[in-house]
Amino acid sequence: MTDRYAVIGNPIAQSKSPFIHTMFARACGQDLVYDKLECPLDGFSAAVEDFRAAGGRGLNVTAPFKLQALAIATRAQDAARQAGAANTLRFVDDGIEAENFDGLALVRDLVHNHACPIAGKRVLLLGAGGAVRGALRPMLAEGPARLVVVNRTIDKARAVVGELGHEPRAAWCGYAELGDERFDLVVDGTSASLHGELPPLGASAFAPGALAYEMVYGKGLTPFLALARRAGVVRLADGVGMLVEQAAEAFNWWRGVRPRTQPVIEALTVPLD
Repeated sequence: MTDRYAVIGNPIAQSKSPFIHTMFARACGQDLVYDKLECPLDGFSAAVEDFRAAGGRGLNVTAPFKLQALAIATRAQDAARQAGAANTLRFVDDGIEAENFDGLALVRDLVHNHACPIAGKRVLLLGAGGAVRGALRPMLAEGPARLVVVNRTIDKARAVVGELGHEPRAAWCGYAELGDERFDLVVDGTSASLHGELPPLGASAFAPGALAYEMVYGKGLTPFLALARRAGVVRLADGVGMLVEQAAEAFNWWRGVRPRTQPVIEALTVPLD
């Protein structure tokens, strides 16, 4: 019997997840189908239960339901609990298991796909939402010299970093407080680029040889990446690798086999120009 999986969100039409998982299944010889589920903003829990009752085996979860995904789970893995959100659900006999692969996928994309080790680097994360929250611990585990979370609303940045407890390498601030500090890795975890906007970041934030990383994928040269280019940054990347790597982790969690990611990343990569 063919197993059923899907990605759930609102909106969901733009999702590349069915393409990704179909490629994975073909490459790994797995018998499954993978769909898109767009559900009402007030209907997440019911949509999950309907999918499960119809024989669904698992779900990827995208905006705006990652917090709700964690809330409905009967068991949550450490990464999901620490992030306060889940991006993957697995249905088992006695309940629903929740996991969050976003931070792990970001680190893997940076370190393995972009040859950008985090150890000893100065890292700047823009934003204080779920994407940044999920990335903090996996990035700190790589041993950066310093990691700063900057956000328009300073209290949100303070709260996100505060959840780490005593972590002397991590700091928070508003954009005005960055001053002339320069960073080896600058990651845009805001939604600004989805709206064609630019976070209020100065060009001086990029150190010589820095990597500018946009979590948004498939948008070409976003305002953030364009700022980095004007600042002389040569190494630019968007989040397509992060997307594919988290999908591969979910696939492995569901099916017990981890697919190769590079062919799928190459198929989805959009030129940054």
